[in-house]
Amino acid sequence: MNEILKQIQDIGIVPVVVLNDSKDAKPLAKALYEGGLPCAEVTFRTEAAEESIRLMCEEYPDMLVGAGTILTTEQVDRAVNAGAKFIVSPGLNSKIVKYCVDKNIPITPGVTNPSDVEKAIELGLDVVKFFPAEAAGGLKMIKSMAAPYTKMKFMPTGGIDANNLNSYLAFDKIIACGGSWMVNGDLVKNGEFDKIKELTQEAVLTMLGFELRHIGINCENEKEAHETADTFENLFGMRKKEGSGSIFSGTAIESMKSPYLGDKGHIAIATNSAQRAFAYLKNKGVEFDMNTAQYNGDKLTLVYFKEQVSGFALHLVQK
Repeated sequence: MNEILKQIQDIGIVPVVVLNDSKDAKPLAKALYEGGLPCAEVTFRTEAAEESIRLMCEEYPDMLVGAGTILTTEQVDRAVNAGAKFIVSPGLNSKIVKYCVDKNIPITPGVTNPSDVEKAIELGLDVVKFFPAEAAGGLKMIKSMAAPYTKMKFMPTGGIDANNLNSYLAFDKIIACGGSWMVNGDLVKNGEFDKIKELTQEAVLTMLGFELRHIGINCENEKEAHETADTFENLFGMRKKEGSGSIFSGTAIESMKSPYLGDKGHIAIATNSAQRAFAYLKNKGVEFDMNTAQYNGDKLTLVYFKEQVSGFALHLVQK
């Protein structure tokens, strides 16, 4: 998969943006970036699109700004010259796809059926847009269509919002979802960029689904770990389950048989996607101890932060 598309996969949501006035480009980019989505697909169906892409890329050079609704190779050139890092088209136009592939420009054309997927494979693509997602059969259709094409990934767009986002992203053939619910046209028109930032943050947190998984207590030895676990079982009915290095009380408390990471212990935060959470938090300035990272294949499943919080080590864990 292209490196830009890998970065989009780590982000998880691609805001689909319609800008009628380029003056809105910078404040919108700021709202998305600070809200936790350093990514945007600017639809190329308005006169302001090209300049908006240019302004967003100048203001946030590390933001993944792409151009959507691309219908001609001339639009590809204009978008890329303005700074677009990827191209999205509503359908599969072989001429446009080949033009982008030959120039090493990431492109995700729209598909709705197996014939389109086979054309995409023939043109050398491994990621396509599924559009309009809900109207074309939604997740059920994608799963049915993905079965024979084991190496093809999808980026559905159309009818996706906070209510169905996670059901799409839970399917491992989907790299990200496009959506416009956090960048509603009226909000942009009215200059409600604080509201857009708020909706963006809500979208990211909905996607990541952070929740407390358990708290680990550093005990001095195995005897103290058993005593601690006995206390939680006797008082609160949290049944003991002994492992090699610790004893769990239910699922909420882990008593370590010897001191582990953290002065006092550790706190595990579960998430729908450890990889996307890692990217999101890294963008917020969090540093991770990669020596603690665990993987299932190439997917990150657990990693500790470098810094403690009030004497506790902190780690992400895949749900």
